[in-house]
Parts: sequence; structure tokens; C-alpha cells
Amino acid sequence: MKKYLKQYGLRLAVLIVAAALVVGLATGGRSDGTAGPLSGLSNSLRIPIQGAVGSVVDWMRGIYGYIYQYDKLAAENESLRKDLAEARQQVRESQDAAEENVRLRTLLGYLEKNTSFVTESARIISWDASNWTSAFTISKGAKNGIEMGDCVITESGMLVGQIMDLGDSWATVRSVIDVNMGAGVLVGEGSIAAMLVGDYALMQDGKCKLSYFTEDVTLFAGDDIITSGSGGAFPSGITVGKVIELRSEAGGQSMYAVVDPAVDLSTLSQVFIIKDFEVIE
Repeated sequence: MKKYLKQYGLRLAVLIVAAALVVGLATGGRSDGTAGPLSGLSNSLRIPIQGAVGSVVDWMRGIYGYIYQYDKLAAENESLRKDLAEARQQVRESQDAAEENVRLRTLLGYLEKNTSFVTESARIISWDASNWTSAFTISKGAKNGIEMGDCVITESGMLVGQIMDLGDSWATVRSVIDVNMGAGVLVGEGSIAAMLVGDYALMQDGKCKLSYFTEDVTLFAGDDIITSGSGGAFPSGITVGKVIELRSEAGGQSMYAVVDPAVDLSTLSQVFIIKDFEVIE
């Protein structure tokens, strides 16, 4: 209706006024000053017609006033929407900056204890959508000094995963629960050597597997797990997680442990890549 009135309202008002004028002329007096045959009827209709014309004019003024006010309010509303969106964006950016500042402060404290680490921060830009892997892409790559196999951690030194694919300005990280993950670790107070490996079934539950430890050792639920540094891919002492359950392999010939990773992958937005570290022999 508003659109129709904006397009045709003026024409409608002109037609109404013109019709009123025609009626007025048709019912007017003769040129010789004598009353026409319709003068009696004219006198009875003139005042109502004039009132109707005035009402139409007032009505059209009201309609156009409404249209103008509506458009003005719509423009103001759109401006307020933009201002609100910009304010929300500024709040988000401020929150992101504050969270990053906290992470960097935590990392600084961690690096003070591990002075040989050279790290690079990166943001997670996407997660792999496949059900067969647990991996994500980060915002830094080879031009930032990142290399294949580099260890990826949180700001507090928890193992996140390992670089598995690399471009100039991006890299893909295989997470700690990925089916292709593998890292030498030490378990419990006795520093029992074992291998942290991925398992498809456990990956669905956000867990991974501890295997390849000797049969004569005893593991307990709650034992802490850290990287051993063997093989040179990972620094030693990176926090991996805890043993939560012991299970027997199919056939009952050997045992393995279910590991709950220290890192909560669902909350990650930023990670740190260890580009260089001192290898302890």
C-alpha cells in the first residue's frame, strides 16, 4: 500500500480534485449572470464538495507525512543496526585481544621454564570435516618458519598435535587423538616408556591410546603422561594427558591404556608451534 501510494498517490489526488472542479463548473451560473438550471443543486452540493476536496487534501497530506516519517524511521533503524553491528564487532575484537593477551602471558611464563623453545603462534581457521581424522588448519605456514613434523602445543604446554601438511601461509595439524598420531611418551612416576597412538573408535570419544609398553610394568588410572623426546620430533616433558582405563587387546594377548588428553580440543582457537628446541640426548 505504501509503495502504491508513493507511486500513484499524487495522480489520485489530482484526479479527485479535478473531478471536484468539473462538478463545480458544471453546476456554476451562466455567463449572463442568471442562475443555471443546476444552480439550486449547485448551491446544495458546493459546500459538501468543498469539504470533500479539503478532506482529500488533508488525507493526502497525512498519507505523505506518514510515508516520509516511515522512510525516515526506516533509515534511522538501518543506521542503528549498522552501529550496533559495529559495536558488537568491537566488543568481540576486544574480547579476542584480551584472551590472546592472557594466552601470551601464560606462554611467556611457560617459555621462561623452557628457554630453548622457539615458538610461533597461529589461529585455527578451519577443522577437517572428515569422520576419519581429527585435524585442523592454522593461519601460519612455511614462510613463518614452520616445518613438517613440528610439535603443536597450547600456551600452557599441553600437547595439541603435530604438523602433517604445509603450505606457504597455512599448515594442517594432526591432533593428539588422530588415528595417525604417534609419539613416544613416559608414564607415571616410574617414567615407563610407551607409545601414544591414535585409535579410530577412541577418537570418536575424544580419547587416544597408550600402547607398546612391556608386560611386566604396572599402569594405574590417573597416571600422568608426558612426551619422552625420543625420536627428536617432540621436546621432552610436554604434557599429554592421563591414563583413565586399562583394557586388553582383542584376544587378550596384550594390554593397552585409554588416555584422556590434557587439551580440550573443542575450546581451541589459537595454538603455538614449537619451531626449534634443544634436543636432550
